[in-house]
Amino acid sequence: MHVRTPVVLASVFLWCLAVHAADWYVAPEGETANPGTKESPWDLASALNGRKEVRPGDTIHLLEGTYRRRPNELFDVRLAGTAEKPIRVQPVPGRRVWIDGGLAVQSPSAHVWIRDLEIFVSEPLPEKPVSAGSHPADLKRPHGGLHLHGGTACKYINLVIHHCNQAISCWKGEIDPEIYGCLLYDNGWVGMDRGHGHCIYTQNDEGVKTISNCIMTCPYDGCYTMHAYGSSQADVNNYLLTENICYGRGPFLVGGGRPSRGIRVHRNFLYNIDMRIGYTAPHNEDCEIRDNVIGNGRLEITRYRSVVQEGNLILAKNDPRPAQAKALLLPNQYDTSRAHIVVYNWAKAKAVEVDAGGFAQDGDTIDLFDPKDPFGKPVTATARRNGSIRVPAEGEFAVLLAKAGRH
Repeated sequence: MHVRTPVVLASVFLWCLAVHAADWYVAPEGETANPGTKESPWDLASALNGRKEVRPGDTIHLLEGTYRRRPNELFDVRLAGTAEKPIRVQPVPGRRVWIDGGLAVQSPSAHVWIRDLEIFVSEPLPEKPVSAGSHPADLKRPHGGLHLHGGTACKYINLVIHHCNQAISCWKGEIDPEIYGCLLYDNGWVGMDRGHGHCIYTQNDEGVKTISNCIMTCPYDGCYTMHAYGSSQADVNNYLLTENICYGRGPFLVGGGRPSRGIRVHRNFLYNIDMRIGYTAPHNEDCEIRDNVIGNGRLEITRYRSVVQEGNLILAKNDPRPAQAKALLLPNQYDTSRAHIVVYNWAKAKAVEVDAGGFAQDGDTIDLFDPKDPFGKPVTATARRNGSIRVPAEGEFAVLLAKAGRH
């Protein structure tokens, strides 16, 4: 009699797991009692809240349309995948999905990849400044945005978040997240004292928060692009901040009233804003500030016991400019057809050549978009030739979203 070996049994078990990864569908008009098929989809709230039988490795596909609910505008996420089999939440390929409100990721969420969604609030801002402070009673519109409270090893990929009171809030209970490739713009509101609401407001202690490849800009003075900040009772530890582009308004801050440690800020690109590492804490432990470019701004590192500061290019407003432009293409590791382009056009040429690296192929059409209008009409269309892309860049600074097509 043939006896199955443990290796054979293990292979069969893994094959069965792979076979049973499921595709589920939701729609704006979906119903909780539906079976979750494309023809009979779920509603979004019940698909995300952990009450359906969504298992590790499954994908929740959002059919095109606007997902909205009031008065509680946030859809709670309570899904648990594994490192080997994350749960994916994403639009049906080639379709556009709007979340009119936001998402709140709660425990026991783990290994969930949420990607390619557009999050906004449709209610307009008040025409006049509201009361001072961070929680004005006369700001009646929904808060909106992405709120990360209790996920573990989750990824938030290529999200577009705009016209919320704050784009992303990422708190201490969110462990080892990756926020990647997001476009964050036109969030916040105006109070009698100043602008309020940030692109990313975050605190951390356990694990590492990774924020990478995002484009961030604020419409109001008083708002921050990166606001890794807390009082003397809050932790601001263990960050990897890399390849983010921050411009216009909104300082880039990492620090608070309590000593920070484990701060790594590598290869970020800022224009017209300052980078501040450290705040009012009496001392901080260790930071690495490497290969950042800051145009029309300053770098301030405050009361750190151990500082690695290498390869940074810092040019204040009236400093002499280099003779040659600095232009970089930052490819997207989750979408090979997409990249971010940042140009410091010191000589104010009408166009700049950008090394495309491994992005696209010679002869491919490249559409270039304003990152504040990623679904609109391209700023221009160009092509990759001889390994580079020609980018229009009148003025000293430009940032663009590149989408590659075929020959």
